[in-house]
Amino acid sequence: MSTATPTPTGATPADPATTASTPATSTTPTPATSPDQRLTGRLRLILAVLLVAQFMLAVDFSILNVALPEIGDGLGFSLGGLQWIATSFALCAAGFTLFFGRIGDLIGRKRIFLAGLAVLGAASLAGGLATSPTVLIAARIAQGLATAAVTPAGLSLLTTSFPEGPLREKALGLNGALMSAGFTTGAVLGGVLTDLLSWRWSFFVNVPVALAVLLVAPAVIKESRPAHRPRLDLPGALSVTLGLLGIVYGLTRAGEHGWTDALALTGLLAGAVLLAVFGFVERRVAQPLVPPHVLRRPSVAWGNVLGVLAFVTETSLVYLLTLYMQKTLGFSALTAGVSFGVLGLGTVAGGLLAPRVIARRSTLTALVAGGLIQTVFTAVLLLLGTGAGWMWLLLPATFFGGVGNMLVIVGFMVTATSGLPDREQGLATGLATMSQQIGITLGTPVMSAVVTATAGAATAGAVLHGVTVAVAVNAALVLVGVLIAAVFLRGRRAPSGA
Repeated sequence: MSTATPTPTGATPADPATTASTPATSTTPTPATSPDQRLTGRLRLILAVLLVAQFMLAVDFSILNVALPEIGDGLGFSLGGLQWIATSFALCAAGFTLFFGRIGDLIGRKRIFLAGLAVLGAASLAGGLATSPTVLIAARIAQGLATAAVTPAGLSLLTTSFPEGPLREKALGLNGALMSAGFTTGAVLGGVLTDLLSWRWSFFVNVPVALAVLLVAPAVIKESRPAHRPRLDLPGALSVTLGLLGIVYGLTRAGEHGWTDALALTGLLAGAVLLAVFGFVERRVAQPLVPPHVLRRPSVAWGNVLGVLAFVTETSLVYLLTLYMQKTLGFSALTAGVSFGVLGLGTVAGGLLAPRVIARRSTLTALVAGGLIQTVFTAVLLLLGTGAGWMWLLLPATFFGGVGNMLVIVGFMVTATSGLPDREQGLATGLATMSQQIGITLGTPVMSAVVTATAGAATAGAVLHGVTVAVAVNAALVLVGVLIAAVFLRGRRAPSGA
């Protein structure tokens, strides 16, 4: 690509020749790329605005989980139709992320960020006022599309506002901590709002937050876009978007109806074919949506694999422990949701710790150490029994598992977005966000399928057995991530020629 991106406030110019040789996982502290690595007042304000928006988006992924039965009763959803409240959102959030990330590169990340927030606020208001299943599902689709636009745009604005080095690592650490904490906060907040007010407030809560960000952001965030607008790779955009929709739909359907379901298999097959078409297209168009040289970087390719595994494992663990606490221990939805506050504290602690580990040791250290910590404390959950006293094991295990998971998430974000020029940050953050959304979307249906296949009944003991098997699978996936980082990212350098 021959376009150049003006440097936003707080960023330093990125030279492809120099950034291409940046190590993916340095074994020494990351050097400062700016003569001024101080967090100025303006940068603090930019960071606050972007983090508030990202936290709100993360909350949306889980805030309706506890409220689904109430929504079904209130609007007349069928039992089979209830899943589409979550699925319609997840399909759009995951399927359109890469597309909107690249659109932000072409027409301006700030523009996409603000437009997406406006749509999110309007869709949340419509969802809260909905009087029929059709209106609610339409609102959830709009929320998903807005999330697909705002998340990569916000992350791109963050990475281009903060120079590569300690400041960016700190910003990404805080972003990762709040994103993960937002997911667990959503489970707690959804239960509280539904019990004390109404499920409608799970939608309404977004409106004032979106409005506040829309009022402040235009004054503090500067636009970031290329000087010359390249052509959009429409065949690539269509094939990757439809392919991701097929994969996400197939896996979600399999989680609900089993892996032999015809529609699930059709979705998976169609998605795989379309993604193969996408790969074929990208190697032949003049201006590809995802330039092949970017995916050839070990930091980008393997970093995003680690991102998918990190989000698959932690978000699905929330689902598994919800089943355990409600079906085996007999806790209420609200009690189970509040228990995840400990996990949220662990993720915040991990997000604050990760930049220090990366600065003093390396990104690889954060990935491997975090993965090992998460593996150990996930495996500890295999000891859980049928009495409420086992909560004394569950709570510290989820706290320390959350610390480890956040070390991996921040390490993944730094790895997958480092060594690329500013003009490709939208693509890099779009890929990273897509990995995040896919991981969040796939974790629950995959683990649900494991529980369903192994539990065999709905008794407390049977559910515990199914959850235990799924926890073992979860821990094994985390360990796979550790091995990937240790083997494929050790001492690797990004290829030149970016």
